[in-house]
Amino acid sequence: MIVSVALPVYNAQEFLDECFESILKQNLSINDHNKKEKCQDQEDIEIKFSVEVSVYDDGSTDSSPTMIDKWAKIFNSTPGFSFQLSKNDSGSPKGVGFARNETIRQSTGEYLCFCDADDIMEPQRISAQLKLNLQHPEAIVGSKFRRLPADSTRNFTYWANSLTQRQLETQIYLTFGPTIVMPTWFCHRNVYDRIEGGFSESGKGTPEDLIFFYKHLDQNGMVARVDEELMVYRYHSSATTFSVTDEIIRNIRLQRLESEVLNNWSKFSIWNAGKLGRRFYRSLSPQTRQKVTCFCDVDKKKIAQKWYHPHPIKEKVPIVHVKDASPPFVICVKTEITWDATGDFRRLLESMNLEEGVNYYYFN
Repeated sequence: MIVSVALPVYNAQEFLDECFESILKQNLSINDHNKKEKCQDQEDIEIKFSVEVSVYDDGSTDSSPTMIDKWAKIFNSTPGFSFQLSKNDSGSPKGVGFARNETIRQSTGEYLCFCDADDIMEPQRISAQLKLNLQHPEAIVGSKFRRLPADSTRNFTYWANSLTQRQLETQIYLTFGPTIVMPTWFCHRNVYDRIEGGFSESGKGTPEDLIFFYKHLDQNGMVARVDEELMVYRYHSSATTFSVTDEIIRNIRLQRLESEVLNNWSKFSIWNAGKLGRRFYRSLSPQTRQKVTCFCDVDKKKIAQKWYHPHPIKEKVPIVHVKDASPPFVICVKTEITWDATGDFRRLLESMNLEEGVNYYYFN
């Protein structure tokens, strides 16, 4: 069995040694349970695999090419490992989506392990995710992670690492992006092959991971997560994620929420009569706005306004107390408010006996 590590590289000289070294330290076997026929006894069996490192250098202009060549020799001379390499010699980077696709096109593994050149794998990363993927072959399998520096993106890290299995499937319209972050993705090759064209190759500024994630879900794909910190996810100013604007990501999230959720609702309420709720309303298509029965809130000043008159939209929408509104809801509140188990919002929501993904979705 071969696991291919899909590793796009562009000017990553500062991080490559740590990244490659962490791959070289991977455990190359897992212990699994095998049920004997006509017998309830179980025995542990050892499943061994090899790791193929598949690198696409997207035209690096620093010392990354020299470092890659050095590590290629190391991997090819180490039992259980092999190395595949291709390069962009056009003089112009083709983008992360294209690079990811190239790493997969040239790879031979039955399983795909995604990694960015600035991140670090824990030694048990591949073995733990492969074990879970064997149980859920249709899933993109993620993991928990820790940030480097440790105090960066605290809200995002807490959100991603604390999601339940159900929330991995429902909290897909929040500003943070996919509920399992790209550097932790692991899947069977068939999961990738089902998505026509693979990752978007539109280039810089395209959230190729979010687009792929939604296409995967649209084909009834599953998501799962190993509840261990298997990756060190580095945060730095030159990370590719900073080339994607919040507005682009928001529009993609909104389009999918409308097509997959709101189009199936005959009416709904917007929970939050403030800035976030009103912006959400104005962003909706005219057909979807007609389904909004009210804004709801607990703020007495907002409720006292009674009506929201959006400009330049020639409509008015009532503002009522949350307890006077009817589900389903689109809840447009700051994500950190939803985490406080002892807070007023959480207590109120739980008292209403609503089911996330059925009676409400979050959007912000």
